[in-house]
Amino acid sequence: MNLWRWLITPDPAPGLTRTKLLKLVARVVLFAVVATLLSSLLSLTPLRPYLNTWWGSLIFILILYVPLARYMTLDTIPRTRGAAPAGKTTPAAGTSAQRRRERNRYAGVRKGPPKYGGRR
Repeated sequence: MNLWRWLITPDPAPGLTRTKLLKLVARVVLFAVVATLLSSLLSLTPLRPYLNTWWGSLIFILILYVPLARYMTLDTIPRTRGAAPAGKTTPAAGTSAQRRRERNRYAGVRKGPPKYGGRR
């Protein structure tokens, strides 16, 4: 199970390190083995004539690759959108008590919150 945990744990180091490349190669080999095994098992079924066409192979690979796409690109695509920088969390990203406290902070006050974050 330690090998599996190593394969699915994202590497925090930026760039393509030796560890990331090794994980990527291991994932590609694992994907190729799974695709080959599934293709050979499906060729024993009545779907064989359809799998031997270019469009049948394309559909098979897409059906196999789409669920595994996130797993295959776990380390290679950096998380830039939607991820808050380390140590900085917005009040809405906290617990429900923090969100409620922020929402009720200006309840019943005529003036709104500061527009530019400074004191008045």
